[in-house]
Amino acid sequence: MDAALIAKCADPSLPPAIVEQFILAVGSDDPLAVTVKADGRLVLIPKPRSPDEAMGVVKDYVGHAIVRVGITQFPAGVGVDDPSQLQPDMFDACANLRTGTGIFAKVARIVTKWYGRPTNRELLPQLVDDTIYAWKTGSFENDNVFRAQDPGGPTFLGTRSEKPAEDADPVAPPPESEDTSQSAEPGKATEAGMRIDLSRIGGQK
Repeated sequence: MDAALIAKCADPSLPPAIVEQFILAVGSDDPLAVTVKADGRLVLIPKPRSPDEAMGVVKDYVGHAIVRVGITQFPAGVGVDDPSQLQPDMFDACANLRTGTGIFAKVARIVTKWYGRPTNRELLPQLVDDTIYAWKTGSFENDNVFRAQDPGGPTFLGTRSEKPAEDADPVAPPPESEDTSQSAEPGKATEAGMRIDLSRIGGQK
């Protein structure tokens, strides 16, 4: 993921290193990527060759299946009542990154609030793991994270939901401790399929 693209387009409440880890864990390197799942099964579709083709696939399936789009693979159709309201800029890398990281930041605030908005740096990898898991499944504590209201407050550790001034650097959380805690819910982090290396966060600006 290009650092300049992250700086220009990603939600400023997320440090760049977390944005990189988020894309690595759940994203795609193809801005035209469309993933469709129906009844828990992946639907095989022809690879879109243009934004128009990609939009055609989205409109065919949204409302009937889970449709994830672009480099962040955010769910298309969330908050949209009519497929005709869908915008083709979801396949623009910058616009997709802006929307996807904005939704991911909201999910992070939901998870952070559930944990009691902790300040213990050792919980950061656990918070990120659970947020990625919630993004993948669409659910956290039996609530749909994509349709849930944004609770506001901290985004992980040390960052707030309020967007800073245009020329302000997002506040980076402290680096990961070597002694990371186990998930408060056994098995959740394991089910997420990976642990997140956030050792570089402390050096990001």
